Amino acid sequence: MNSVRPGRLGIGVIGAGKVGAVLGAALRAAQHAVVGVSAVSEASRERAEMLLPGVPVLEIPEIIERAELVLLAVPDDALPELVAGLAETGAWQPGQLVAHTSGRHGVSVLAPAQAKGAIGLAIHPAMTFTGMSLDLTRLTDCAFGVTAARTVLPIAQALVVEMGAEPIVIEEQDRPLYHAALAHASNHLVTIAAQSAQMLSSAGVDQPERLLGPLMRASLENALASGEGALTGPVARGDAGTVRVHREALLGYELEHGSTDIRQAYEELARATAKRAFERGLLKDAQATEILDILSTRSTPEDPQ
Repeated sequence: MNSVRPGRLGIGVIGAGKVGAVLGAALRAAQHAVVGVSAVSEASRERAEMLLPGVPVLEIPEIIERAELVLLAVPDDALPELVAGLAETGAWQPGQLVAHTSGRHGVSVLAPAQAKGAIGLAIHPAMTFTGMSLDLTRLTDCAFGVTAARTVLPIAQALVVEMGAEPIVIEEQDRPLYHAALAHASNHLVTIAAQSAQMLSSAGVDQPERLLGPLMRASLENALASGEGALTGPVARGDAGTVRVHREALLGYELEHGSTDIRQAYEELARATAKRAFERGLLKDAQATEILDILSTRSTPEDPQ
């Protein structure tokens, strides 16, 4: 393993996907040396060449042998097997830093490496990646969920700060809930936008994004600034008649197009909205009950509820 130089580490990147290549480039920009990268697919090789020019593409054992910090940027489900398999081959080295970018996992997934003397860190960037250089700029507005033993937590935090981002400490037991929250906010937002665009297209709107863009951006900004105080719309107003009309329209759309996911998503989110609005005192008991009854009524024989 390379000798440690003050403030500078030899970093090996395992997984030149959209996340690994970008974080490797960010650490390189912070004056660390990227000593090797693994890239299996043609896309990952091209990404490594673009974001990490001059860095050799190596096999994983060779990367680990060269690196003082190993960055594991692989899918969540692949991480445990990879760490354990490398431990069985004796690849991990005492004192070596091993950081992964999984949101779901804390440092316990690195136990096989830690048993060999490695130091485990979990640094998960809470943003979506394109795998292009523009992501490096976006890191400055990004926060990382960081988990590590207290004695080495400052190392994880420093790495995140060096990439221009903000470290947020997440306790080991809270990682699954933390990751579920981010997935709910980010992934499901994409689903809602796609469903809404699909409905608008069916309503004859040629460019749905022109309607949805300003609306969704304003809603998100208001929600982040004011929390549930930003809640508006027919459910929050107790406008049961509008909710009934919406549901009838969605049932008709479902029968015409044979797709149930849009109606089901609308109903579930409307139920959640009604319950939260009631808890905040925005809806009276009778209003909330009426809306929930409408959302639960089997309106047609074909309704699969």
